[in-house]
Amino acid sequence: MTEHDARRENASPVCYAGEFEATPATWPEIRSWRKATRDAILARRMARPVEERRGLSEPVIAYLRATVTAARYPVIGLYWPIRGEIDLREFAREFVAAGGTVGLPVVVQDAAPVEFWRWRQGVALKRGHWNIPVPPDRDGVWPQLLVVPLVGFDAGNYRLGYGGGFYDRTLAAATPRPRTIGIAFTDVELPTIHPQPHDIPMDVIATDRFVRGTLPP
Repeated sequence: MTEHDARRENASPVCYAGEFEATPATWPEIRSWRKATRDAILARRMARPVEERRGLSEPVIAYLRATVTAARYPVIGLYWPIRGEIDLREFAREFVAAGGTVGLPVVVQDAAPVEFWRWRQGVALKRGHWNIPVPPDRDGVWPQLLVVPLVGFDAGNYRLGYGGGFYDRTLAAATPRPRTIGIAFTDVELPTIHPQPHDIPMDVIATDRFVRGTLPP
């Protein structure tokens, strides 16, 4: 699978639009729709057997191994997996062993960009915002590329996240802006997330069945 691979075999998006009788139009309606859609997707994701999730994750991780190298991107931002997300911990270990640096996102202030703190294999993490594990020391790094977990996504490469807006704030404030790869399973593709001015699309969406988009040079 390459950056230019846009294959869509059997990749019909699951429809979550039925959460509402009519298409949401105002921001309060869209926000409510996103919450209902997010809750539905997360419930289905968590109900999926662990072994099935691992199998579906393999093509995504293979794409990252082929594309996100320490030579091309010396510093990258990953994430610690929660709530059935694609587990990148082995990829992180391999990336660091190859000479790269991995940063994990850390919320240091509400309604603000996240910071990325250096992850070191073998160093115990502590509980951060939402009890997500984060590095124990504020050793900040700035990634050239972010691998971003998706709750859902649409054809415009817009991301449905957990609702905190942290990645959008981080990308909006970043100069230069890091490249972004959003990762998810194919069956969480939506007709639209009803993007708003604050929403920032991913450069690439990588799933178990296709990769859409390209990484700018």
